[in-house]
Amino acid sequence: MNRQGRWSLRKWAFGPSLQHREIDTLPRMTYVIGRACVDVMDKSCVLECPVDCIYEGARSVYINPDECVDCGACKPICRMDAIYYETDLPTDQHQHLADNAAFFSETLPGRDGPLGSPGGAANVGPLRVDTQLVSALPPRGS
Repeated sequence: MNRQGRWSLRKWAFGPSLQHREIDTLPRMTYVIGRACVDVMDKSCVLECPVDCIYEGARSVYINPDECVDCGACKPICRMDAIYYETDLPTDQHQHLADNAAFFSETLPGRDGPLGSPGGAANVGPLRVDTQLVSALPPRGS
């Protein structure tokens, strides 16, 4: 981890030249909720999480990277297959890595400051707000 609290992730793409390509330096995360959860919010993962680190927005749920203990209980229970370990996130969903972290580190519309780590989703309840990325996605089924 560097001084800004970020991990430098590398993804190895083995081809004829056996070279690697570097992914941007991304916020520290463990598990990430991807696009398949937007407008569905099955919430089976919320019930399964032993540390209550999955928070409810308006159109998606978000895993708090500082509260997640990396147990993986959320991943197999997700009926939408929307949860990935950070290094398994499909290339077309890499923006969700920074987006999940932004839910906690940036001031969202209608809030006075960043959510941070309030010590569990039950302490704050549904937040009824989303990140800029999720808010900008077209509604499912449209």
